[in-house]
Amino acid sequence: MRGAALYLGLTLAACSSDAAVSPPPESSADVPPLEWRRLSSAPTARTEPVAAVDGDGLIVLIGGFASPSQTVAAVEIYDPSRDRWVNGPSLPVAVNHAMAASVGGTVYVMGGYTSDGAPSDRTFALRGDGWDPLPPMPEARAAGGAAAAAGKIYVAGGVGPSGLAESTLVLDPEAGTWSAAPGLLSPREHLGVASFGDRIYAAGGRTGSGNLAHTEVLDPLTGSWQRLPDMPTPRGGLAAAATANGFIVAPGGEELTPGGTTFAEAEAFDVERERWISLPPMPSPRHGLGVVAIGETVFTLAGGPQPGLAFSGTVEAIDLTDLAR
Repeated sequence: MRGAALYLGLTLAACSSDAAVSPPPESSADVPPLEWRRLSSAPTARTEPVAAVDGDGLIVLIGGFASPSQTVAAVEIYDPSRDRWVNGPSLPVAVNHAMAASVGGTVYVMGGYTSDGAPSDRTFALRGDGWDPLPPMPEARAAGGAAAAAGKIYVAGGVGPSGLAESTLVLDPEAGTWSAAPGLLSPREHLGVASFGDRIYAAGGRTGSGNLAHTEVLDPLTGSWQRLPDMPTPRGGLAAAATANGFIVAPGGEELTPGGTTFAEAEAFDVERERWISLPPMPSPRHGLGVVAIGETVFTLAGGPQPGLAFSGTVEAIDLTDLAR
């Protein structure tokens, strides 16, 4: 068994970089009946964790805030087949707003903010009963997103030592080396990042000016990002995952304005048809949540039910098998 399993015994055409016009999302009449279901809550209520799926189909939930002043190294592992949680090996360092992805069944965690609020460059891989340190990122990074394509991990967006990140960081796990690729056309943080068909997709996020609906795709072969149709709802504080049937699903988020709200919206980008679809809203609106996909099922884990530092262990899932093109 791979690392997490040892604890169980038991994630358009291209338009110009200046603007993108999004066709309207499909109406509810075009979308088959879909329903979220509630699953067993994570043992630790938290916000701003990160999640990834290991090679045995177990969901690894990592780090985050467990209180306004407590960044945690806690790792908890969920078995969807049994609706059961167990404790995993704690990270060597407590982080919130980290990035995570899986390659070859191994879960990797990069960066995040440490307890003192500084972004980290540290990288770890979950192997056996613990986390192995890997070469650090070329620069510290937090509040970005990560996804794997063609055996490499791409860390896109987020905050670096000098503000919004201007580059994409690329880890080759087999070689144990990092390199840099062009950054997003629209630098931002608190965005959703996922991969499908060896391409990396980035959706939403925010800057100091507010939430964005921007969607972009990176083709590693060309090394360039291209603009796609905007999400229907501008959102920051969300996350994203790709289903096996070709949908980039981006649930949740928050509006950081006076009287702001936490979003229940869940929107899916159809990679083949190059358009967004509005899914049923999450029963439990959250931001700073973990999002993963296993096959055609999307899982949302933990996150804040109110804007800012609020905490939950809520887990919900939606099966998109019947979401035909």
